[in-house]
Amino acid sequence: MAGLWFEEFEEGMVFDHEWTRTITETDNRWFSLLTMNTQPVHIDAHAAAESVWKRPLVNSLLTLGLMVGMSVNQTTFRTTIANLGMEKVKFPHPLFEGDTVHIRTTVVSKRKSATRPGEGIVTLRHEAFNQDNVLCGTCERAALMMLKPETA
Repeated sequence: MAGLWFEEFEEGMVFDHEWTRTITETDNRWFSLLTMNTQPVHIDAHAAAESVWKRPLVNSLLTLGLMVGMSVNQTTFRTTIANLGMEKVKFPHPLFEGDTVHIRTTVVSKRKSATRPGEGIVTLRHEAFNQDNVLCGTCERAALMMLKPETA
């Protein structure tokens, strides 16, 4: 599946991505340790049991990665040049091991690049929901996108 070219994005477009992902204990532990986040609430079940949550929290950067990654096939696969930045990153409700995530993406804005011919910037708002449809994460991502080759 190919992503969309710059011209194919329209402000207000909404993608309810069909993929879901159940976050396992292994996902959370490995991601936390690979990124050198040794926060016990992510990697130590006994310490997490003593926390206010009473169980391990999913590493918020894993949540952020899923928000972007799970959106790629329908939005930016092979049509993006680079991520320019992520803003307004929030985690209003925790994700826990065993939760199943689904993602919604909304096109916030788009504009042609003033300095890079054949390219444009699309701002996407990603939202992560758990299996109960509770909002667990949001971010706005600016993606540098290719224009269709014949219009670039």
